[in-house]
Amino acid sequence: MEKNKLITWLFKTNAVRVCPENKPFWYTSSKIGPYYINTHFLYGSEEKANSLLKVIDVCKENKLGCSEIVLQLARKNFETDEIFKGLISSMCEYIKSNFNMKNIGYISGGERRDWFFSLIIADMLKIPHITIFKDLTAVLFQKGVSSEVKDIKNENVLHIADIITEASSYTRAWIPAVQSLNGNLKYSLVVVDRLQGGAEKLNGAGVESHALMNVDKDLFNGALDENYITGQQHKMLMDYLERPTETMRAFLVEHPEFIQNSLQADPKTAERTRICIEQNIYGLS
Repeated sequence: MEKNKLITWLFKTNAVRVCPENKPFWYTSSKIGPYYINTHFLYGSEEKANSLLKVIDVCKENKLGCSEIVLQLARKNFETDEIFKGLISSMCEYIKSNFNMKNIGYISGGERRDWFFSLIIADMLKIPHITIFKDLTAVLFQKGVSSEVKDIKNENVLHIADIITEASSYTRAWIPAVQSLNGNLKYSLVVVDRLQGGAEKLNGAGVESHALMNVDKDLFNGALDENYITGQQHKMLMDYLERPTETMRAFLVEHPEFIQNSLQADPKTAERTRICIEQNIYGLS
């Protein structure tokens, strides 16, 4: 697919958000940075994505019924949302162009956001789907029917996810879950790779890693070309990609009021700020 098309989708749905000038985001790690990525917003919008998550939070309690419900909603959205339809169609084409389909016995997806993409792609490619839950249990979904699964006889599995960072979900949950079924998680395809070492970790575990888009200079150069970000935002992003910690430390030195304002903000922001100070993450004490 054309990368500029995916860049457009990422910014139109707010799946990628870049901070206003001098207002970086607080991350759950208690670090700061200039962008957020919520790849599941490619379902069409933040509102649509959050609506599906609410359904999943209810239906996942019935493990044998969950896959069908999520697939039905994804199918309906596929028919009406041009961005989601374009993305899923592009992912299917990528799989057919970059993998030997005869080598893929199953497609898997992990709780919860992977299911936005994995179930409908498995359905469109007519490949059985392994629905993996956070407790490492799994359900086989094939031809509209869910069933228990215990042994997939050493078949290769393609795992589809929304994003990869450090691959912690893979090493903690998805790979062990497939191994417990006597399967081989051989391939991974994500929408976005944040280039934080996840692909290398997967390769080391014997998993071939693929992504439609990397979080790199090409992404933000394209966003600048399409006027989704300003020149000032682009500069901060380029600096951050090169030297994330040093760039944010320099920002805090230049804008000492940012910490004070964050301490007086909402409780979640204030807590992340306090942890940042206590751990001296940026070496400012």
